[in-house]
Amino acid sequence: MGDLGFFGWIIIGLLAGALAGFFVPGRERMGCIGTMLVGIVGGFIGGFLWVNVLNQDEASGWLGALVIATIGAIIVLFVLRSMSRD
Repeated sequence: MGDLGFFGWIIIGLLAGALAGFFVPGRERMGCIGTMLVGIVGGFIGGFLWVNVLNQDEASGWLGALVIATIGAIIVLFVLRSMSRD
C-alpha cells in the first residue's frame, strides 16, 4: 500500500474516515482533519492486521487501500468512542 504517495494517503484517509463515521453508530465532532487522521491511522492498523495477522498480500490500488483503511478506521472509531464514554 506504499505506492499511493503522500496525497493519495490523505485522500484515502479522508474517505476512509468518512466511511467509518457512516458505519459506526453515534456522532463524532472531529472535523475534516480529525476524520482524515482517523482514516490514516485506520489505514495503518488495517494494513498491519491484513498483512501480519491474516497473512495476506498487501492490497493493491486505491480500492483495496480504501477498503482496508475503512475497516481499520472503524476499529479506531470504536476504540475512541469506548474511551470517551463516561
